[in-house]
Amino acid sequence: MGENAIHRFSNTVVLSVCAIEAPQVITSDEIDRRLEAVYERVGLRAGMIQRLAGIEERRWWDRGTTFADGAAMAGAKAMAEAGVQPRDVGLMINTSVSRAHLEPSTAAGVHDALNLPPSCLNLDITNACLGFVNGMQMAAAMIESGQIEYALVVNGEDARGIHESTISRLHTDGSDAKQVFSQFASLTLGSGAAAMVLGRADQHPAGHRYVGGATRASTSHHDLCVGDMDDMRTDSTGLMNAGLELTKGLWAESAADFGWDTGMDCYVMHQVSNVHTRAIINLLDLDPAKIPLTFPVRGNLGPAAIPFTLAGVSAELSEGDRVLLMGIGSGLNASLSEIIW
Repeated sequence: MGENAIHRFSNTVVLSVCAIEAPQVITSDEIDRRLEAVYERVGLRAGMIQRLAGIEERRWWDRGTTFADGAAMAGAKAMAEAGVQPRDVGLMINTSVSRAHLEPSTAAGVHDALNLPPSCLNLDITNACLGFVNGMQMAAAMIESGQIEYALVVNGEDARGIHESTISRLHTDGSDAKQVFSQFASLTLGSGAAAMVLGRADQHPAGHRYVGGATRASTSHHDLCVGDMDDMRTDSTGLMNAGLELTKGLWAESAADFGWDTGMDCYVMHQVSNVHTRAIINLLDLDPAKIPLTFPVRGNLGPAAIPFTLAGVSAELSEGDRVLLMGIGSGLNASLSEIIW
């Protein structure tokens, strides 16, 4: 018995996937200007976010619009594009890392905003940047078991709060260069929302078949990235190296079994940085031309990144294209999931 957890589905399709943009553009140059005095104090140069991560800008929601509002907007759009009425949705999963409070679940507010029926099970699933693909797995399992006809998976993320608190903290806590680097990843985050509707293949033969995939855990590394809504401390090098090692084992055990080592048409990766993307490409010998990028102008959208990126290229995909969703999440966990378009 191997070390990967395998999930295979025979009667689940993706009916729609969509993205919602947060409207305010925040450039890395603007963040550098806000940190100018900090850089001077600790002996660092401006431009690190663009040089090291390749992120030119990210987004914020307008004041008065929350990440949950974004998730609800994405959910409404996904249902409309799928032609599915709210009354027919049997499961709604919110997968946002962002949260305003511990209880009730964010899903409860999204359920209300979307006017979903009392019979619709609603809950949060959070697993760092892998929450959305985990939500897809849970939704497919319930569809395959016959419990529901349709599932809606949503996500909304809001980086404004952690950006502002991180910048303020770096100005006031006497941080040295090492401490600035430990909070560097916080400033690469972005805001946005995404949603997906899944249904039964036997009722929607034209849908995009969700084949399944594999996951693998290495939780001894759970302390490499620890954060809340105000403060995130990351050992970026340690996190990337441990994630690469985890992905190497995941790929070695399952790629040939699923046929991921040949014939893939698009790799939709979790969007982190230039360094992370190049490292995965080199590790698995992937074709960079098949990897769409959103991080340069959207930043790291957390669990929204994979569906947001998929939505952006969906119109370019052809029937029968094999799409591999790829992600590593703090914890650590790694996931690979295939959709046949």
